[in-house]
Amino acid sequence: MSVIQELATNKLPEGQAPKRGRRRTAAESRDNRAAAIFLSPWILGLFGITLGPMAMSLYLAFTDYNLMRAPEWVGFDNFARMMSDDRLHNSLVVTFTYVLVGVPLQLALALAIAMVLDRGMRGLAFYRSVFYLPSLLGSSVAIAILWKQIFGSTGLVNQLLEIIGIQGIGWISDPRTALGSIILLHVWTFGAPMIIFLAGLRQIPAMYYEAASIDGAGKISQFFRITLPLLSPIIFFNLVLQIIQAFQSFTQAFIVSGGRGGPSDSTMFFTLYLYQTGFGRFDMGYAAAMAWLLLVIIGAFTAINFLASKYWVFYDD
Repeated sequence: MSVIQELATNKLPEGQAPKRGRRRTAAESRDNRAAAIFLSPWILGLFGITLGPMAMSLYLAFTDYNLMRAPEWVGFDNFARMMSDDRLHNSLVVTFTYVLVGVPLQLALALAIAMVLDRGMRGLAFYRSVFYLPSLLGSSVAIAILWKQIFGSTGLVNQLLEIIGIQGIGWISDPRTALGSIILLHVWTFGAPMIIFLAGLRQIPAMYYEAASIDGAGKISQFFRITLPLLSPIIFFNLVLQIIQAFQSFTQAFIVSGGRGGPSDSTMFFTLYLYQTGFGRFDMGYAAAMAWLLLVIIGAFTAINFLASKYWVFYDD
C-alpha cells in the first residue's frame, strides 16, 4: 500500500479535525474578533447616530409632537398640511433658485480656475491653497458674518461703489438682492470642486491636444471636443455632490438674515424654515415631515442626475 493510500484509509476519530484545520480556524476566529472590535464604533454610530434617529424622525413625521408631551399619532396630516403652507412653498422656491443658479455658476468658475492652474504656472501649490481656502471657511459662521459686513449698507462693496460715484444699496436688506448675495457666497466657495477638476485635467493625455492641433483644431474646439467629454465623469461627480450640499445649506442664510430668513422671506431656505419650525415653534412632528420631504427632493435630483448621465457622461471604455 502506498503512502497516499495509507493516509486515505487512516481516519481521525469522530469530531476531531486535523491540527492544521484547527490552527486555521483559530486564526480566522481571532481575525473575526479583531474585525468586530475595530468595526464596533462604526456600527454603534450607524445605529445610534444615523439609523436610530432616522427611524425616530420617520415615526415623528406622522405625529403631533412639541417636546412637552408624548407624540400623538396623526397619520398623514403633517404631509397634507404642507399643501397649504405658503411659507414652505416660498422656501422651496428660494432653495430651488439657490441650487439651480448657484451650483452651475460655482462649477463653471471652478472649472475655469482649474484650467488656468493646469497650465503649470509658478507657485501652483500656493495658488491652489489660496483658492481652496474659501471652501474650508465658506460654511463657517465667521465667513457668513464677514459676508454680512461686506454687503451691508456701509460695507466694503458700497464703499468701493462710492469711490466711482455709484450710490450703493443694502444688498442683504433688499429683497431683490439678498438671495443673490448668498448665491455669490456659494459661488465664491469653489475650492473643493476646483481641486477635483484640476486632478481630472491632469489625467487627460496631452497627445489628444497635440493631434487636434495638428489637424487644425483651435482652443475652443479642443475644449468642447476633448476637454469636456473626457472630463464629463468629473463634472458629473462634482454636480451630484454640490447639489446635495446646496440643498442642505443653512449657516449662510441663518447668519446673513439673523435667523429670520428676511427681508420678506427672500432668504428663507427650506432648512432655515425647518429649523424655525422645529426649534422655534417646537413643532417637531411637522419639522420631521419636512426633513423627509427634503430627503425625497435630494434623492429625486440625484436619481435624475444618474438617469441623465448616460446621455452626456463618457468613459474611456
